[in-house]
Amino acid sequence: MKNPPRTRARRPGDAEGTGLENAEAAVRATASSARISLGRVFRAESANYFLLLGTTLFLVAFGLIMVWSSSSVISYLDKSGFFGGLLRQGGFAIIGIPIMLIASRMPAKFWARIAWPTLLVACFLQALVVFTGLGHTVAGNTNWLTIGSIQFQPSEGIKVALVIWLGMILAQKQDKLDDWRHVFIPVFGVGGAAVGLVLIGGDLGTVIIMAGLLFGALFFAGVKLRLLAVPLIAGTVLAVIVALSSSNRFTRIMSFIGEGCDEVKGSISDACWQPLHGTWALANGGVTGVGLGNSKAKWSWLPAADNDYIFAIIGEELGLIGAIVVLLMFVLLAISLIRIMRSSTSAQGRITTATVLVWIIGQALVNIAVVLGLLPVLGVPLPLISSGGTALITTLLAIGIALSFARTDTSLKELHP
Repeated sequence: MKNPPRTRARRPGDAEGTGLENAEAAVRATASSARISLGRVFRAESANYFLLLGTTLFLVAFGLIMVWSSSSVISYLDKSGFFGGLLRQGGFAIIGIPIMLIASRMPAKFWARIAWPTLLVACFLQALVVFTGLGHTVAGNTNWLTIGSIQFQPSEGIKVALVIWLGMILAQKQDKLDDWRHVFIPVFGVGGAAVGLVLIGGDLGTVIIMAGLLFGALFFAGVKLRLLAVPLIAGTVLAVIVALSSSNRFTRIMSFIGEGCDEVKGSISDACWQPLHGTWALANGGVTGVGLGNSKAKWSWLPAADNDYIFAIIGEELGLIGAIVVLLMFVLLAISLIRIMRSSTSAQGRITTATVLVWIIGQALVNIAVVLGLLPVLGVPLPLISSGGTALITTLLAIGIALSFARTDTSLKELHP
């Protein structure tokens, strides 16, 4: 006769032990899920992502140092203390860097969804500048909007809006790029109208940068050069006419060719004052510079020392070596954007990143060319380095948009190796 199967005698606390084991299993599952979620948030991004992020943060930190040095005298005279300019610019950096990081987490669909609303809002604010009494004029350019105690430049917002909008609209037109009606009507109709609002305010320097965005986006989208030739020639002629139609801009052009800049005879005009002192600051710096904080030009000799002409202060205090380092950092920034653009898996990502590249690198080259005397004074700041809250925040936002496409491309490659 077979023995009946044995059953384990139930011990006191077995039920409690089973419940404890289930609870421990649930905790382990929750912890594992949390680790997976955190892993997705903080997973290793692409090398292009970190290259762009690191270069940007270096330029912002370097810019804060140079803003402090170049603005210390003016800040002291304005009763803000020697660190007034640094604290003000540092506050904008504290706002701009988180905005950049938040933007880097956004998906491509988000930028396509907000393209039209962003452009319309930016144009509305610029219309308030040029058509209402809220506009504020600085150095002959009506480009500032004053609301209460807040003052900012809507034109910088239009740059960001164009970056987003051009990437969206040209990605939708990829199969119609050979038909000029599907390309020029939206780009030069809508985009040109946005640029025109800035032109009404008289800021030709910003208009040139914005025009570069339009043509750069078209070029990198794949529009043939023969189609771009006619609007490019027309835009150049229009820029010359606008430049010559203003007495202020005409004086700057004349000073560029040496009119009124004879320092030997002591006949230095107001238009020549800043370019000449910028050149003298660079010459004073030599190869190694006079040392950080030891600039002579910033002692009220060089107007806009912390803004449009901050590169002259860099050359004076840090010398040729410091100037070359700044140039190399912008080259590195360009390389990182080009790598993101080339590795992009979507037309929207490629075009948007290319437009950011044209904006930041193009504006940097224009600013440096003005300081070196290769271009007339246009009044555009050095991106990420010059003082100016609106410019810094919008530039960081544009870089955040490029970072979002670098991150998205990495995710897609992980899903589809």
